[in-house]
Amino acid sequence: MAPTATPQIPPLDLTVPTDPTLPPIVAQARRLVGGDSEMLRGLAGAAGGLAVNLAVAVAILLLTLWAARWLSTLTTNGIARAHRRHPADTTLQSFAASLVRYVVIIIGLVAVLGQLGVKTTSVIAVLGAASLAIGLALQGALSNVAAGVMILILRPYRVGDTVEINGKTGTVKGLDLFSTKLASGDNLAVFVPNAKAFGDVIVNQSLPVARRAQLDFKIDYDDDVDRALEVLRACAAAEPRAAPKPAPWAKLTDLGDSAITVSLRCWFAPKDYEDARFDLMKAVKDRLEAQGFTFPYPHQVAVEARKFEPPHSERAPAKRRAKAPAAPPAKAVSPRSAAARPTRAGSSKGR
Repeated sequence: MAPTATPQIPPLDLTVPTDPTLPPIVAQARRLVGGDSEMLRGLAGAAGGLAVNLAVAVAILLLTLWAARWLSTLTTNGIARAHRRHPADTTLQSFAASLVRYVVIIIGLVAVLGQLGVKTTSVIAVLGAASLAIGLALQGALSNVAAGVMILILRPYRVGDTVEINGKTGTVKGLDLFSTKLASGDNLAVFVPNAKAFGDVIVNQSLPVARRAQLDFKIDYDDDVDRALEVLRACAAAEPRAAPKPAPWAKLTDLGDSAITVSLRCWFAPKDYEDARFDLMKAVKDRLEAQGFTFPYPHQVAVEARKFEPPHSERAPAKRRAKAPAAPPAKAVSPRSAAARPTRAGSSKGR
């Protein structure tokens, strides 16, 4: 008996029909659930590419952090080597190192985002807009920061220097990116914003090696000028804090109304300037007085006022004169007449 033929079963159709009216994401999801091999291969390739990009991005990030630390350390050491004659300023070192570190980190983050497929142009545009807004909001503070950076770079003064800034004189106790702290002579704490300090005249009294002091003395016209100048030079030579070079200078510098001015110029170290100047002033005064010199004072002249009397031809008739009061009027005296009339200004003859 001939075998009977088995009926053929049609294969199962697993294709997922797509509806063009569905969204693309839904259609792709239905294809993924249906086991579309082409889509699975695409997903596998995309996952592999993403993994590679993530690995490269992590490597860039780690390299960025290492470069930021290395460059900041290199900047700190470079500033220290640049200030061999003076101790390096820790404020300048920390600021420069932080600036370099943050710049390198920002560049690295932008590179990481670019590796991950983010459009860096939009990120840079957002950062620029944010920086502009922050700069406009903090305009005054940022001007102090910019002035602080210029002060740290140009170094017109350092901590410990005696300076005159914006009309304030004191010793610099602190310097940061926003203000400069001074200690005045009466121990007051003065905070000067860096914008005003950098935009005004700065007088550093500790920067020069020596400072010149000028002392003026007024003597009488009858005194011997040459002998007075010798006294000034002798006092300057006897002062141990006066610098030998430049040599002390003494000259006649003015011919006043009642006195002759002789001047003494000599140089002192900045730390000895005030004490040495005042001590030398007292020594010169004592020596001049011991040598018989006099110190004149301004003249004062007393002026008396009297009543005006007309000439004899213009006087009133006798009858009218009889009605005049018997006592003559008191003479008007100016306020200066009360002062005693001085002798010759400071002359030894008047004394």
